[in-house]
Order: sequence, then C-alpha cells, then structure tokens
Amino acid sequence: MGDDAAERTAGPIRVVVVDDHEMVLEGIRRLLEGEPDIEVVGTASTVAGAVAVAEAGHPAVALVDYQLPDGRGTDAATSIRAVSATTRTLIITGSTEESVLVAAIEAGCSGVLTKNKAFAELVGAIHVVAAGETYVDPHVLAAVRPSPAPRSPGLETIVSKREREVLVLMAQGRTNQAIGTDLFVSLNTVRNHVQSILRKLEVHSKLEAVFVARREGLLEP
Repeated sequence: MGDDAAERTAGPIRVVVVDDHEMVLEGIRRLLEGEPDIEVVGTASTVAGAVAVAEAGHPAVALVDYQLPDGRGTDAATSIRAVSATTRTLIITGSTEESVLVAAIEAGCSGVLTKNKAFAELVGAIHVVAAGETYVDPHVLAAVRPSPAPRSPGLETIVSKREREVLVLMAQGRTNQAIGTDLFVSLNTVRNHVQSILRKLEVHSKLEAVFVARREGLLEP
C-alpha cells in the first residue's frame, strides 16, 4: 500500500469528500475549505459519484463515508484506485466494528476515522494519509478482538523488542518521522523497522500490521 512516508507535492492537499448525508457533506466541505493547505476538488454522495469525482479531480485523499446508498466506502476505494492510482482513501465511519477495519485493509485504504472525532483530528488524519502514512482511529483498533487461538508460533520472539515499540507507536497513529523522534533514531532506521515488521507479520501495509499486532496481543505491555 506504499506506507513509507511519501514526499508531499507542492501546493494544497487535493481532497474529495463523499457522504450521503447532505448536512454532513456540506459541513465537512465548508470546514475543509477554511484550511489554507487543503483544497476540496469535488464532493459526492454515492460510490459511483465518488469514482467520478476522483477520476475528474485526481485528489491526493478521498474522504469517504463507510455506508453509502449504492455500496460501501471500501467498494469506492477499490474503484477509485483504478481510475486515480495515487489517490489514498480515508474511511470515515460511525461504527467501531472490527469488520470495518478488515474491509478497509482488504480494499487497500490508508486509514479509518470515526465520526465522533473533532474536526482538528480529521484535518490531522488527512495530512497523515496525504503524506503516504497510515491513520487508524484508536477506537476502531480497540474493537479488534484478540485471537482466541494460541498466538502464531514464535511470533513474540520473531518480532524484536524495538519492533514492538514501533508497532505500538504505529497503533497510536504516529508517522515514521514522529516515531524516529520518539525513539531517537533516524527516519531510515524507522523505515527499515517497518519493512521488517511487514515481512515478519506477513502483511502488506502498516494498517494491516497494526490489526494483526492487536489481534495477536503484540501491542500489550
């Protein structure tokens, strides 16, 4: 999913907003238009509309409601990627069900944010996703049920202490740059740790890595 921190392009972050509740859609649009480094390039209320505005505007981020009249936001994410390969989808949802996070992972989304968050956190999540990182709402992650079966054989010993520290910070929504600052290591070292974690957990994205780590109990002290 290309979770390594990407260089931001010059100019404002181009965003499309997709929600089937007109008041919510208009409210988010107006608030985002007040941000100097964000440009709303389109809005839609359906999966089909989301794909159309993404194809026309090629946004950096598609902010998409999980429940839409003609499908799920994760369905839109898959179709958006087909018409605008560089667009990263951030799912917004009123649910904290584990199934939402699983669907987002399977669709290659870059993050999940619950609707009860303050506007400032939404803006922060957009910046994180636009920078090529992953955002996961702690409330969504907390809904992931620990695996009832024994942990994967040797997983606790395969993942190093430092890698577990990185995983915990990833689960808190920290970017690679912030993780490096927290752990007093270089950005390149963090990237190496992340790649090692993805390989050891046999996953394809940081979002999936955090999900597996939560399920396997690797985020516990």
